[in-house]
Amino acid sequence: MYCTHFALREPPFGLTPDTAFAFAGTAHQEALNTLLIAAAGGEGFMKVTGEVGTGKTLLCRRFLSQIDDQTVTAYIPNPLLDSHGLLLALAEELRVDFDRDDDQHGLMKSLNHALLDHARAGKRVLVCLDEAQAMPLETLESLRLLSNLETEKRKLLQVVLFGQPELDQKLAHESVRQLQQRITFQYHLSPLSRRELEYYIEHRLRIAGYMGDRPFNTAALDALYAASRGVPRLINVLAHKAMLVAYGGGNHYVSAAHVHKAAHDTPSASPVHSPLVRAGVLAAAIAAGAIYWYLHR
Repeated sequence: MYCTHFALREPPFGLTPDTAFAFAGTAHQEALNTLLIAAAGGEGFMKVTGEVGTGKTLLCRRFLSQIDDQTVTAYIPNPLLDSHGLLLALAEELRVDFDRDDDQHGLMKSLNHALLDHARAGKRVLVCLDEAQAMPLETLESLRLLSNLETEKRKLLQVVLFGQPELDQKLAHESVRQLQQRITFQYHLSPLSRRELEYYIEHRLRIAGYMGDRPFNTAALDALYAASRGVPRLINVLAHKAMLVAYGGGNHYVSAAHVHKAAHDTPSASPVHSPLVRAGVLAAAIAAGAIYWYLHR
C-alpha cells in the first residue's frame, strides 16, 4: 500500500527470508565465514544457534548459495521427524534410489551406498537441518550413526545444525553426548547493534528502490532499536508497521511516535511508554492510510 507513497519498487521489510535483502552484519558474516571454512575443511558437524528472529534460516540460505559445485547439498527445513522419517527425507533430498517400503536398516544401507558413490565421483555431501532444536533425541542419534561413514581422509557426510538455544540443552543430554563431541565448529548469532540497525534499515530500503533522504530519523531509529532489541525479524515487523502509520498520516518521514504506535500493536516488542500510544491506534492509522490512498490515487 505504501510503496508508491515512499517511491519503493517493493516492500522493504518482508518477513520471508530473502537473500536479495541479506545484510552482512558482523554476526552473520562471521557465522557465514565460519561455516564456509569448516565446510571446505571437511568438518563433520557444525552448529549455529540464535534466538527466534535472528536470521538463522536466511544465513542457511546464504551459506547454501555459496557452496561450490563439487558439493551435493540437502536442506531439511523441519526435522521434527522420527529416525525413519529423517532418513526418508534425506534420501529424497539427495535423490537416492530406494524402496519406500524399506525399513530403517535398508534406508541406511541405501544412503551409505549413495554417499560412497558421491565420494568416488570426487563430491562431498552436506546436509543443513533448520529448526534442529525440534529433532527428537533418537533422530539425532540416527544422524550421528549415518555420519560414521568415512574414508581414511575425510567424512562422507557433513551436517550443519541450525537451531534456537534450546538445541544446546538437547545436545547436553547424556544419550547424544557422542554427537555433541563431534561438533567441531559452532557459532551463536547475536542481535544487531544500534549502529548495525541503522545500516540494516538503509540497506533494505535501498534494495527496495528507495532513493530519497533517510525516512527514519534518529529518534525513530532509537525507538526501533529499543522496541526490537536488535532482532531482525522484529525490526522488519516494526519498521513495516511504522511506515504504514506514517503513510496513514500522509507523512513521508517516520518519527519515533510512529514506531511507538507500531510497537504498541506488536506483542513481542519491548514495552514502550508514550502518551501518543493507545489501543487501536495502528488500525486507525491503517484505515486513514486507505482513505489517503483512495483520495490520491
